[in-house]
Amino acid sequence: MSSTPQAHVYAAVRTPFGRFGGALATTRPDDLAAGVLRAVLDRTDLAGAEVDEVVLGNANGAGEDNRNVARMASLLAGLPVSVPGTSVNRLCGSSLDAAMMASRSIETGEADIVLTGGVESMTRAPWVLPKAERAFPAGNAELVSTTLGWRLVNPRMAPEWTASLGECNEQLQEIHGVSRERQDAFAARSHQLAYAAWESGFYDDLVVGVEGVDLTRDEGIRPDASPESLSGLRPSFRPDGTITAGNASPLSDGASAVLIGSAAAADRIGRDPVARIAGRGTHAVDPRRFGYAPVEAAEKALARAGIAWSDIGVVELNEAFAVQSLVCVDAWLAKGLADPAVVNTRGGAIALGHPLGASGGRVLGTLAATMRADGHRWGLAAICIGVGQGLAVVLENEGP
Repeated sequence: MSSTPQAHVYAAVRTPFGRFGGALATTRPDDLAAGVLRAVLDRTDLAGAEVDEVVLGNANGAGEDNRNVARMASLLAGLPVSVPGTSVNRLCGSSLDAAMMASRSIETGEADIVLTGGVESMTRAPWVLPKAERAFPAGNAELVSTTLGWRLVNPRMAPEWTASLGECNEQLQEIHGVSRERQDAFAARSHQLAYAAWESGFYDDLVVGVEGVDLTRDEGIRPDASPESLSGLRPSFRPDGTITAGNASPLSDGASAVLIGSAAAADRIGRDPVARIAGRGTHAVDPRRFGYAPVEAAEKALARAGIAWSDIGVVELNEAFAVQSLVCVDAWLAKGLADPAVVNTRGGAIALGHPLGASGGRVLGTLAATMRADGHRWGLAAICIGVGQGLAVVLENEGP
């Protein structure tokens, strides 16, 4: 048995994910994050001072996130001023990266208890106004939205790398031959499974309400979605394209929190760990192929966990786009994944929503809960990241 400390997931919660301009539109991101930090602590015996660090993911930071939303949310949640906080920006992978960073701190003995997660209010992301090159210019200036995608691009950057996320995935579709019909069927499945999971009570313990907001479930789920209904939507990025608003994740608002600790911290936390973080993987590719990056990130995570695809019982893959999800699943099937049906068994981001900085915490928390509910020993969480990156984490179930 290795003497190296092991990192474990003890608890995970998230807000319901709201639509752009929807029920969470009036809630600041720092308040969203503070709410889930407080909620996860309320499920333990921990005193706030026992938390060694707060690490939150956040893909924006330009507005009410206030540059270091982890520190702001910690203070708003009532944690002692002595608990440090840092924010991570790896775009869509930010909160999964936060959990990975926390697990490394625990494995090196630098921390015993780390509160991680992430937040994004895509609704409240500000417009920014670039500063003039010289004083008092005579011309007009243009406000730039920070909600999603490229802004204020360096002119030295290769122009093909700065294509929109949708255009990059249309290119991925061309390379791998993923039909519109497959994408729409995948998206409909996401809605149907998400709705069924809520109806069964699966999400009841994973999702906490937002103070002052009447929202109890993820706002974007469409239980009546079908391949037929989705087929009528117009392409979003090319006149003859395959990607639509129905087979891509929506702009969303929300927050997630995941409590990670060492085995020795169980008594202070007051509960047994749910899962062990057994392997981590990061990978980078051509920025245009970002949707494919989780493929190799998963390979690295599996290798570090010392297992194979045949051992994996369930996968949580963030559904940025149906096409990139299908490309990843197809690649994993070729590498030994047993069945595509084990991917996102409780729905995915196409239905649930994708508040960028919060999504990694959602997939990790959902994975741990699914492994426990369905009795799987091994599971994998993975996420693609704009500008050509991917992350993956392998969990080992520590439950009965």
